[in-house]
Order: sequence, then C-alpha cells, then structure tokens
Amino acid sequence: MVDPVSTLFLCAREFASTPMVVALDALLTASDVYPGLRTGRPVATADSIERHLVRWGRFPGCGRIREALPLARPGVESPKETETRLLLVSLGLPEPAVQHVVSTGGRFLARVDLAYPEYRIAIEYEGDGHRTARDQWRADIRRQRDLEDHGWLVIRMTELDLRDGGTVLAARVRRALDVRRHLWG
Repeated sequence: MVDPVSTLFLCAREFASTPMVVALDALLTASDVYPGLRTGRPVATADSIERHLVRWGRFPGCGRIREALPLARPGVESPKETETRLLLVSLGLPEPAVQHVVSTGGRFLARVDLAYPEYRIAIEYEGDGHRTARDQWRADIRRQRDLEDHGWLVIRMTELDLRDGGTVLAARVRRALDVRRHLWG
C-alpha cells in the first residue's frame, strides 16, 4: 500500500499549480469536514513533506511540489477555499487568513472560510450543501447576521464567482478592503 504523500509524488507531474496546492492543503488539513477525506487528519505536515522530498530526491514533478508547498496552508476545509485564496492572491490582493475564528468578548462567534481580520471582512464559499440542506442554510443566515452585528462584512460566493477568472469577486473584495482601510485607516 502506498501512503498519501507518496501517491501525490507519483502523480506530481500530472498536476498544474493550483491543483497541486489543493492536494497539499488536503494532506495538511486537520479538518474532519473536508469533502471526500476520511477522519484522522492531518496526513502530513509541511516539514514531513519536505523530508519526504529529500528522501525521494529528483523525480518527475518534484519541482511542482517544491513550488506549491510554500503556498499550502493547514486548516483549509475545501478545495474551493484553496482555489479562492490562490485566485485572490494571483489578482494582486493580500492573502486572506484561512478558517479564521471570530470571537467577541472571549466568546466564539464564528469560524469563517477566509478573512481579512484586521478589516473585519469574511469571505464564505457556499457550496451546494449550503443551499440544499435546510439546517445549514438557516445556520449560515444566523452566522452572517451575528458577524454583521459585530461589524463584519460578509462576502458570500459560489462556484460561479470562480468561473470568470474571479475578476468580479476580486473587484468586490478590493472595494471592501479599500472602504475598510479608508474607514479604519
């Protein structure tokens, strides 16, 4: 049986940049809600992948892994979060925090997919489960209201926002950052 890191290494030459970071994020995550992954996470750490690279030496695709590893983040909960983060950065925006915990008065308020905490901007990726599961949909609305009541701007997005290359989404995030920077200076 081949371990997950070795499996990625064996397939590395087939991966483009973004899918490679998505795969690395999936290996690094401790999330038990990441779609399609079993519990008992994480499979690896960035350091263990680095050590694995040293043991393997040169192989087809090793350069792709070395380029993608610094872009991987532990804690990501879906491939779309990774794609969104990378897209925003590629379009000149600062890198948002991943799975940011929002607390108020020492009390947990929410955990948001991506955030610019210093400006209280949350970016939430809404997959179909957020639309079709009644309880999830209701919880999402309540959480958005709670965040907004505490001064957060919540930008909700879907797959459609990624299809056009993310330019409309990036413009929305850029405007939100500009407004918040101007207000909080």
